[in-house]
Amino acid sequence: MSNISIIGAGNMARTIGARAIAGGNTVEIMGRDQSKAADLARALGSGATTGEWGTAPAGDIVIVALLYDGVVPVVAQYGDALAGKVIVDISNPFNSTFDGLAHREETSIAQEVAKAAPAGAGVVKAFNTIFRHVLEKGRPDVFIAGDDAQAKARVEAFVESLGLRPLDVGGLKMAHWLEGAGVVTVGLANHGVGNVDFALGVTELPV
Repeated sequence: MSNISIIGAGNMARTIGARAIAGGNTVEIMGRDQSKAADLARALGSGATTGEWGTAPAGDIVIVALLYDGVVPVVAQYGDALAGKVIVDISNPFNSTFDGLAHREETSIAQEVAKAAPAGAGVVKAFNTIFRHVLEKGRPDVFIAGDDAQAKARVEAFVESLGLRPLDVGGLKMAHWLEGAGVVTVGLANHGVGNVDFALGVTELPV
């Protein structure tokens, strides 16, 4: 199993943390508000711990569970404390009307994280196409993107420990399109499906 640190103490941190513990992983919660992080760790139970904000995470995999505009600044703030870690960006940079991306270039938060991350850190995009309650209660496919094969393999193993199926979509440049897929899920929720009780996935046809 994996040693996981989660930077953030919100709903996605709670959901991923709970599934991680259920899958036999160790979990550390790190938040700017130390008391909120400690409360979440206590709620998760099963030995979940609280790390000090800005210090080196205990986990080999560091999941940044923050709103998109805070992800890159926090990675830059942590700096060399993330050296040798696998950094997982789960964010969706939606625009104000939730029908497009906040950035205008063909980039992604994950690609910008890679620029800010220290040498030796691997960056993977994952979990961003899944609504929180679906991740909590369902068994959605988890699309991942990254340039570091070893980092992706470690994230794939973690995803499998959650009882979910990881699907590799390619290099880190594909994170841009995964963020676009996040926009598609919102469009479906508001129009074609009409609710958020679904997830994008892949159905393989029998040969």
